[in-house]
Amino acid sequence: MSKFKKSEKKEVPAMSQGSLSDIVFMLLFFFMVTTQMRETENKVQVKTPSASEVVKLERKDLNSYINVGQPIKSLQAQYGTEARIQLNDSFKTTDDIRDFVAAERESMSEGDRQFMTVSIRADQDVRMGIITDIKQELRRCSALKIMYSARKPSE
Repeated sequence: MSKFKKSEKKEVPAMSQGSLSDIVFMLLFFFMVTTQMRETENKVQVKTPSASEVVKLERKDLNSYINVGQPIKSLQAQYGTEARIQLNDSFKTTDDIRDFVAAERESMSEGDRQFMTVSIRADQDVRMGIITDIKQELRRCSALKIMYSARKPSE
């Protein structure tokens, strides 16, 4: 006779799925809050030139971007293959840069306006005459902090 009875095999209880939906919604909310969507769509092809020294930006919200390059392939039938200036989501001329800079300044807070930087993202094959025209127009509207976008040299 044995003191201990051999009982039937015990089953492992089923996993509770009640909190699973809470976890899924917490992850969904986390990614919705932390993901930043691209503000503008690139309509020009930009292969930035390499630079000997590259400095990363601290605050990207103080930058305004001017893209210069050939239109993307789907827009070349409409706009041609010559280098174009893209301000926000549309092609503009150098005469429109003043309005662009004024609108960008207005969208910033009063204290941040003095730290506004205009970043020129130009394709490495763009002629320097276009860049010079952009710089002259930026001088006329007192946007004197200019930065050129570049990539780190491949080692």
